[in-house]
Amino acid sequence: MEQNYKLDKIRQLADNDTDFIETLVTTFVEEVPEDARQLKIAVDSRDFLATYKAAHKMKPTIDLFELGVLNELVEVQDWGKLEQKEKDITNQLALVLDAINRAVQEIKEDFNL
Repeated sequence: MEQNYKLDKIRQLADNDTDFIETLVTTFVEEVPEDARQLKIAVDSRDFLATYKAAHKMKPTIDLFELGVLNELVEVQDWGKLEQKEKDITNQLALVLDAINRAVQEIKEDFNL
């Protein structure tokens, strides 16, 4: 229960409306893994613009669900935005992807999705 993610901000935003919370959680499970896949492809292909766009798109959701890797995601985003060709962001990307995978699995279990 909420070890790899937190719903505090979502509960506050939703004013504890359980239907709204479930909608946000379902959307997270449906969309964030695909966003993460696109981010990995962009980084692996050294597509700086696509990396920036994918990471930027994910930031609000990663923050809202409090996955604990917002700083690492910002580093990945900045790598793309600033075209930091000499910088290795492999570790930061791995942390972000791992946090997303763990959160998705836990949410699926917690919400029977």
